[in-house]
Amino acid sequence: MSTVEVFLDDSPGGVRGVLLRDGRCEHLLIQNDDDVAEHRLGARCVGRIIEVQPALKGAFVDLGVGGEARAAFLPFRAGQTFTQGQTIEVEITAEPREQKGAVLRLIGAGQGALRLLSQGPTVAETLRRLAPDVEPVTGAEAIRASMEAEDEAAAPSHWFPEAGLDLAVQRTRALIAVDLDLAPAPGLAGGGKGRDRANRLGLFESARLIRLRRWGGLVAIDLVGTHNNGEAVMAVARQAFTGEAFAGDAEVVFGPLNRFGVLQLSLPWRRTPLEEVLNGPSGRRRPGQRAQDVVRALRLALLSDTTTPRITARCAPEDFTLAAPLVEQLGPRARIRADAALSPGAYVMETS
Repeated sequence: MSTVEVFLDDSPGGVRGVLLRDGRCEHLLIQNDDDVAEHRLGARCVGRIIEVQPALKGAFVDLGVGGEARAAFLPFRAGQTFTQGQTIEVEITAEPREQKGAVLRLIGAGQGALRLLSQGPTVAETLRRLAPDVEPVTGAEAIRASMEAEDEAAAPSHWFPEAGLDLAVQRTRALIAVDLDLAPAPGLAGGGKGRDRANRLGLFESARLIRLRRWGGLVAIDLVGTHNNGEAVMAVARQAFTGEAFAGDAEVVFGPLNRFGVLQLSLPWRRTPLEEVLNGPSGRRRPGQRAQDVVRALRLALLSDTTTPRITARCAPEDFTLAAPLVEQLGPRARIRADAALSPGAYVMETS
């Protein structure tokens, strides 16, 4: 049985939840105060069909969000027909990503104005569903756990000396590419046993890292070696990608292990990819996230040092503008100051 730890970081500006299984991070949940509630996974809305697309086997739906938000997409099911202007009640089954809007599931006919009927589960509620018998750890430990989870998710490659495994997971426009390499450490057996050991751990760690980064779509896994036992590999892959951590997701589709030693599978999209939550189209940190970084670091300093009368965060003027209202919620010991000498995203903590 796995050992599960749960952390809940409720800081001004947003809430983060972290789930660790056997000491390794599997989920990093983020809900910001300025998120669009109508786009949250599990939210229910009244929307209006604005375009029917038979070629795409679906329709585009206006959820009444406005601004630059893209229309959501409702896939057709067998026997369903829709007309432009029709009002319907829907549930969000996949959050927006890249240039795509949210994906919907039809609940039934809608009534009245376009509106949010119910928000999706909060971070705390999602953690309770994932680990119903585990009490979340809060405070400084939760902030550290979320920071460590984010750092791990951002790393392009990972080394696991216990299996001599060098693992790289990268996402392109077309697919998620996973490369498993064997680099045996001293004392580890090589040959077929070393290959099988690395492939087994590689499949589980690939599943974990993809889940942590909140990715979906086509996955191609380049296994160690080309002469693998197809049935054995598929059994491990099913356990890794649909087992306890994935809660038996029925929408995972497995392809064959080909003669080049590459296993293919398809994962459903659920949440906005982590890198899109944190970064803008340029790949740089979003201004709101930079402000939260300052606030969370200041809150961590306050929780870690309860005797210093005041702790001041110095940051770039553009980050100060967004962070200052949030810092006020941290209490009288918290201070923030703009420093033109610091670049956006950089901050310094000072005690007084």
